[in-house]
Amino acid sequence: MATNYLFNHRDHKFIYKEWLNMEKLFSFDTYKDYYTVDDIDTYLNLAFKLGKDVLAPTNDDGDKLHAQFADGKVTTPPSFKAAYQKVMEAGLGPQSADRETEGKMPLSLHCSISETLLAANMALGIYWGLTAGAAGVIQKFADQKYKDLFLPKLFSGEFGGTMNLTEPGAGSDVGDILTKAYPTDTPGIYKIKGTKQFITAGDHDMVENIVHLVLARIDGAREGTSGISLFIVPKYWVSEDGSLGGSNDVQTAGIENKLGAKGSATCVLVYGENDGCRGILLGDVPGEDGRGQGMKQMFNMMNEERLGVSIMALANAYLAYQNSLQYAQERVQGRLITKPKGPRVKLIEHEDIRRMLMYQKSVIEACRALILKTYYYIDLSHDSPDEEERRFADMMVQINTPLCKAYASDMVWKTVAEAIQIYGGYGFIEEYPVAQIARDCKIHSLWEGTNYIQSMDLVGRKFMMGQGKPFLKWLNEISRFIEENQDNQEFGKEFGMLSKALSAYQNILANLQSYLQDGKIPMMPLYSTRILHATAMIYCGYLLLSQGLVAAYQLEQLGPDHYDAAFYQGKIASAKFYVINIVPEILATQFVVEQGDCSALELSADSF
Repeated sequence: MATNYLFNHRDHKFIYKEWLNMEKLFSFDTYKDYYTVDDIDTYLNLAFKLGKDVLAPTNDDGDKLHAQFADGKVTTPPSFKAAYQKVMEAGLGPQSADRETEGKMPLSLHCSISETLLAANMALGIYWGLTAGAAGVIQKFADQKYKDLFLPKLFSGEFGGTMNLTEPGAGSDVGDILTKAYPTDTPGIYKIKGTKQFITAGDHDMVENIVHLVLARIDGAREGTSGISLFIVPKYWVSEDGSLGGSNDVQTAGIENKLGAKGSATCVLVYGENDGCRGILLGDVPGEDGRGQGMKQMFNMMNEERLGVSIMALANAYLAYQNSLQYAQERVQGRLITKPKGPRVKLIEHEDIRRMLMYQKSVIEACRALILKTYYYIDLSHDSPDEEERRFADMMVQINTPLCKAYASDMVWKTVAEAIQIYGGYGFIEEYPVAQIARDCKIHSLWEGTNYIQSMDLVGRKFMMGQGKPFLKWLNEISRFIEENQDNQEFGKEFGMLSKALSAYQNILANLQSYLQDGKIPMMPLYSTRILHATAMIYCGYLLLSQGLVAAYQLEQLGPDHYDAAFYQGKIASAKFYVINIVPEILATQFVVEQGDCSALELSADSF
């Protein structure tokens, strides 16, 4: 079996108990009667046990047996159903989306539970992840009647859920969709006709019903994105008493043969082939201006899923790192450059192997800090009693979401490549786990809006929202941190580098603004991906140095002989490596943006 489930929660516990102020969060009325900091270990341990004993043993089945399509039906590997049920019984599945029931778990804690489970079997975790997203939309936008009808079984995992945007002729261009909705004699009920493609978890055999959230244009609504509405379209119609009726004319036409995540069914769905598909409109009918509410509603799920994708990417990266670390600690290969005639040594003794391990370790800890900090802000934005703090936290979430999604999902491809390199030729062989992880992780940069879309969201929207004031606050937080700590002796060189990088980053923004003022609009999409990476790197450098300060203080208190000293030394090393080896890429981006090179734009299509 290729799967080798290795997971360690020490960094998570550091984040929760020493870095983030979870005691403050747990003091809020929403949580104070249900959670304490001491409960964190219990939930993380439960997730690890589920991952190791229940999910990881099914991972090879997903990769080798795949989701299968025959006679119009999708089946998952036989082992999936029991494992899925165990997660539902543990309450660690789509229940996380329930933001109204008393005793809800903070999303900042559930985030690490998800990372733990997804590292064990990402393809299986995708199914309940999509269900959580669909349930969240219904909870926020549906009438109470439909909340009562669908939410209990979605949250329990008895029903599955999906999001349906993409069509064969409309991918990122959602406004070009052709799926139509026609009014019936029953208010709020429409006949749905159309085809959707690339629908993750669109059909499978682990649940009794699947509730699709389908974007469609009501007949007569305006063209483009603004005319789209959103509908609840169950695979089987649900009667008012909650019982299942007959087929709702939702047919699976096929599933995709994919590079990775093969246990997750990616479906082509046909709605209304026999004129019998009914959908329930969420929100209002388009008014006289023909505007629908669908995209606004769907973005609620899309933003949640974008963060969910970042967790999947983090889980893949961490599992690959742990496996390559174990291999480097065990494999004997070559001799030290300083002792060419000496004994053969373990891989971890070689300089370049150590570089590759530190690259993975620091990037993973940077992404984890970014993602957990963002989820912490989500909890604050929902549950803080301080209105001003809620507004500030929401602003931070909006800015950080494209960073989480795009940076984590771009970097996992690079970190897993380093893990493969550590294995040498064995890393290219399916017998070892990193090969599957490489295939599985590539989807993350494509899902929920490609990373180019994330970069344009950041540069074209988030920089400008609120007349730029929220982003200025975001920048000022980093600037204040540098000013307050620039004389720190342990990290003097690193704070000097972060300061230079911040100056370079501000120059990048100034150059971009200058291009836009001069009417050179194509310069924005030309540089947007690199600007997103620079934005993520400056923020992650700040986060890792803030963790490094905590780790240095703890190490000073405990001393070098303490059993946990190695962990804190590792945290300090991660912060230093990331800031000195990765953050300087911002300076290179500054140079590129300043040059304003347009060769990629000016070259004729034939010359490529």
